[in-house]
Amino acid sequence: MTAELVRGQNHSLSETRLEIRVSADAVVVAGATLGDADGRVAGAGGVVHPAAHRLPGLEVPRRAAADPRISVDLAALPEAVHRVQVLLALPEGAGGPDRFGATAAPSVVVTGPGGTAAVGYTITGLDTESAVVALELYRRQGAWKVRAVGQGYAGGLAALLRDQGLEGAAAMAAEIHAAVAAATTADPAAAPAARPSPSAVPGPISYRHPGRTPAPAPAPAAPAETPDASDVSGASAVPSAEPDGLVRPVAGDATGWTMDERLYNQVWGMFEDLARSVAAYRSAADFAESRLERELDEVLSDPLTRVGPASDAARDAARARHAELVERARVVLDRDLGRLAAESEVVEHALPPAFARWDSPVWHGYQIPLESPFALRLGDLHLPERTDLRIPLLVRLPLERGLWIDSGRPPGRGAEPVDSGELRRRAVETAVLHAARLLAAHPVGEFTVRIVDPAGAAGDALAPLLDSGALREPPAAGARGVSEVLDRLTRRVDLVQMAVRNDALDSLPPDVDTAQQLLVVNDFPHGFDDRAVTQLRYLADEGPAVGVHLLMVADRADARGYGPVLDPLWKALLRITPVADDHLADPWVGHAWTYEPARVPPGSDVLREVLRRVGSARRAYGI
Repeated sequence: MTAELVRGQNHSLSETRLEIRVSADAVVVAGATLGDADGRVAGAGGVVHPAAHRLPGLEVPRRAAADPRISVDLAALPEAVHRVQVLLALPEGAGGPDRFGATAAPSVVVTGPGGTAAVGYTITGLDTESAVVALELYRRQGAWKVRAVGQGYAGGLAALLRDQGLEGAAAMAAEIHAAVAAATTADPAAAPAARPSPSAVPGPISYRHPGRTPAPAPAPAAPAETPDASDVSGASAVPSAEPDGLVRPVAGDATGWTMDERLYNQVWGMFEDLARSVAAYRSAADFAESRLERELDEVLSDPLTRVGPASDAARDAARARHAELVERARVVLDRDLGRLAAESEVVEHALPPAFARWDSPVWHGYQIPLESPFALRLGDLHLPERTDLRIPLLVRLPLERGLWIDSGRPPGRGAEPVDSGELRRRAVETAVLHAARLLAAHPVGEFTVRIVDPAGAAGDALAPLLDSGALREPPAAGARGVSEVLDRLTRRVDLVQMAVRNDALDSLPPDVDTAQQLLVVNDFPHGFDDRAVTQLRYLADEGPAVGVHLLMVADRADARGYGPVLDPLWKALLRITPVADDHLADPWVGHAWTYEPARVPPGSDVLREVLRRVGSARRAYGI
């Protein structure tokens, strides 16, 4: 539950890795100052701002934005730092409001590593102020807390920095505003035309994204900032210019502590950008249509202009205005989609195996990972305005919700027509692909897949998992096999829950498998009695919190005999389909997105080869 603070109120922080999200009706500059136990800031080196955006344990955006996100790692802050004050300011000369009182009250939310909001604060009461200290993170008796401050400054950023005790506050404020202005000038979002595809320009990939956090071209004497070599091999971090002088699209320039986290955030940023761009276009087209109808109605309502040359001219003029409005909106949309397509092309080639398509070259050099993945790719999403622009559908790991692969519901608009038998076969194949990716993306022994196939209907679809030795045990068949697997997993959930509550994980019985578990259930509810159904619902509700996840391959109509009893189960699962279907909606504007399931290219042996390596590694470790 989020704690909503008022000015002066504080709240304890249970996490050390935080993200501070800012929401404002205007573009704002984000920064922070680092103070000692007495609140003193150690000069310019104790201020993080767009011109010096990173200090140990703290990173702020390089440019102004309406929703900046600040990354904080309290454990990585220097020991001398006891206070972190989060600053917001309106940029000078940006054409926006010059005081916070002219906009809706900005708000800040402090979230933990999983994105769960812990603390929120709406900064009310601002009027002539153009800079504000929003929050203060401070250390008290070895623990960190957050305080809602909301101290505004009518004198702007210079007055705020001066109040922090910084010498040369005016010069530093001018430097910050200049850096923001330079980043805005270099931002391709202000360019009137779409940029060419990166594939048309040879050269290394840059790691500075132009659409959300661009940076001005580096000075010749400044050392180039390069990503960690462990993040991406063989890639250059030196920005490279397009022929038009703009910075190329890049991979991994969103906020985050690892390359995987940055790529995940960048993909979701692309998803949001596409949703909002299409929403703006559709809104403009709807407005043009309603205006056309109104103008035509006005022509028809007047008997004097209903017929004749004047009527025809009025209709033609109305249609011309309609076409002009739609064309203008389409030009803007094409520009935005062209920019996103260029970014998507670069990002797709930088994705790790857990995020990558099955036809990605990353699988050819696949090695067993040493760390658990940040997220999992379930497929792709696209909108009808540009069907070739695919956004990866990524979900965070560990899975907070189970997955349901619908093997029975008729496909939606524009989907490939298949019969019921083919649909069920593809549903099982989709489940195998997701199970294989989870096994391949985790270190050896940290993830286990168990399969329940009561009637043995999965058939040849399970062959890659079985032949490779990636499965710890064969699929459970019949009612007895279903009961044994569910009893074992239910017991595991109960024991781990008790151990977590009592801080006694080391005392678990030796036969309890503490690895992450994925239970794949095929053809539910065949082979399930009432007790087994109750256990399955329990695993769906309680399992994710202790590492037991559910993937069901089922036709909801097959379970209609249970009536509404199973409605909570279906609603708790994320429904995906084995064929293209437009059943998913985004949380911002509610577009109907077409979901494309993950597939192995026809004739490719990549799945079997990857699972062969997984099986070999498991045997080498005696698993």
